[in-house]
Amino acid sequence: MNHKWLLLILLFLSVSCENEQGRIIQIQANETTGFHFPYFLYIPEKMDTANSQFLIVEPNNSGFTSDDFDEHLEKAKRVASKDFYLGNFLARQLNYPLLVPVFPRPAENWHIYTHSLDRDAMNQRGNDLERMDLQLLGMVEDAQIRLKEMGYSAQQQFLLTGFSASGTFANRFSMIHPERILAVAAGGLNGLLMLPTDSLHGHAMSYPLGTCDFADRFEKPFQLETFRQTPQFWFMGELDENDAIPYADGYDEDERNLIYETLGEQMQPERWTNCALQYEAHHIEATIKTYPGVGHEHPETVKQDLLKFFESAIDQANH
Repeated sequence: MNHKWLLLILLFLSVSCENEQGRIIQIQANETTGFHFPYFLYIPEKMDTANSQFLIVEPNNSGFTSDDFDEHLEKAKRVASKDFYLGNFLARQLNYPLLVPVFPRPAENWHIYTHSLDRDAMNQRGNDLERMDLQLLGMVEDAQIRLKEMGYSAQQQFLLTGFSASGTFANRFSMIHPERILAVAAGGLNGLLMLPTDSLHGHAMSYPLGTCDFADRFEKPFQLETFRQTPQFWFMGELDENDAIPYADGYDEDERNLIYETLGEQMQPERWTNCALQYEAHHIEATIKTYPGVGHEHPETVKQDLLKFFESAIDQANH
């Protein structure tokens, strides 16, 4: 081989390794353990076996529908390995492991918006998409066992983050399983948060808008006190125009009309402000922030705020 080409190849490989700054492990689906899809586990190169870690979880968000599973696999791997994404950025800064599931988002059944954990997704029964929330918990428990076998020590609770659809997933998941969450931070939320109430302005609020059907759907009561005490950070950019509410993949007509009537058709500031007021009225311990001059994105300023938020939550948990 020409020495010039060999040098270029070696340079490419060294840059690739340096950019990764850690290991990416693909874990295959394990139906016995309770999850029907693979996940990626990212381990930062500076992670210390002497210290206990909190696993970071960022649900995958492909940004498109596809019945080609490899497309979702490739995007989830990118989320797990690149510090552009919130989870990987936090994992590198905190030296904590990161888990990214590989949930599909089907094109044929496009109305099942798995990556936002919408009502259609949570209505699935008797197929591989059933109870993705429990599948994610199965992945977390599997990852914690694997980390222990590698000489690391991961706490039972974990940190949860996400953006756009995966941010909505994080919000909804944290209401379903608040006891498992040490802290949650997510953004790009369409000006909409799941509300910790059964009704609003005389309207019943069912999943994913509220909790009136919570016990029947999840076979357990909504843990309001635990959710209140869960450190939360929800954010939107002031210039964010990415509103999922008008589209049929995420919301049906009844949900859309209910959102508009109870919280507002205008995403910002009306709907976002009304959600914040509901969290305040129910004494939820949440930071709800709007970033001036920011669109549907999470620039360095946002990342640094999330890092400080998680560091504070970890400090409180360790003391």
